[in-house]
Amino acid sequence: MAEQLEQFREALTAHAEDYHVALTEAAISQLSNYYALLITWNPRLHLVAPCSPAEFATRHVLESLMLLPHLANNDFVADIGTGGGLPIIPNLILRSDLRGLLIESSHKKSVFLREVLRTIGASERTQIISERFQDVPAQNVNAVTCRALDQFLQIFDRLLEWAPANSKLLLFGGEGLKSQIEKACLEYSAVKLPHAERRFLFVTQR
Repeated sequence: MAEQLEQFREALTAHAEDYHVALTEAAISQLSNYYALLITWNPRLHLVAPCSPAEFATRHVLESLMLLPHLANNDFVADIGTGGGLPIIPNLILRSDLRGLLIESSHKKSVFLREVLRTIGASERTQIISERFQDVPAQNVNAVTCRALDQFLQIFDRLLEWAPANSKLLLFGGEGLKSQIEKACLEYSAVKLPHAERRFLFVTQR
């Protein structure tokens, strides 16, 4: 594991500027603690698809941190289908003012998420709900994010309905998601993800 953690740290440091992210040594240490837990639990829970430490640092962690410019001070953020904690966990690490609502239908993955939140010291400003978001009453959040939800395109309308009025929608996806957003007649901006040909962070508002 030591070698994997070193490769992860090196990739964070080498590529953070590509994603317009500034990382302190304390943040890198906490992100490394998160990665260490994930690679320990991943063989049992399939939290993320197998990937190299460098790929996890860039495609998963640094991409997730592209939310930061779009989150105001003290925002309460709902992460729908958070799985292994992406994109919310890296953002909670870098921003101690943020509060998080992690909605994850898998009870086993929720156990992992509780352990991560305890490890990074974010338990008191977060809540985990172990249900499908469709079964969760709408919450009074400022922002809703989603990165890897099964059948995302098929349930986009339900997600839009669930999001509170005037909340920000920060959604990761490609051309299919773009079409859904346009079909819903929402104004949006599309932030191209570094080193990704057809993947974007779509920023819009309910």
